[in-house]
Amino acid sequence: MTKKKSTTQDIEEVLQEIGNKIEELVQKGAEAGAEVKEEIEQKIKDLKENKTSLEEELRKGKELLEREFKEKKKEMEPKIQESKGFFKEGVRQLGLAIKSLFGKK
Repeated sequence: MTKKKSTTQDIEEVLQEIGNKIEELVQKGAEAGAEVKEEIEQKIKDLKENKTSLEEELRKGKELLEREFKEKKKEMEPKIQESKGFFKEGVRQLGLAIKSLFGKK
């Protein structure tokens, strides 16, 4: 059974991909000439700064989602318990009906 990827997992994969691209640029930068090397180093610096801010946004978003999930769970818990009771009662009533139906033969 495979799990669906969550949004945070998607973002983490993107961040991992960015990290890999940075490493590629570092490697290419070592092979490039001085002029091109400066350009690549600037791009690397920009990507690293962007990655850091993306990671911070991911952390904040994750905390917000977890907090909202906990709040919604607390709100829904009484309704879920009530529904569970209704479901059990329905199954019990269905069992009694079947028993009554087959018991009258």
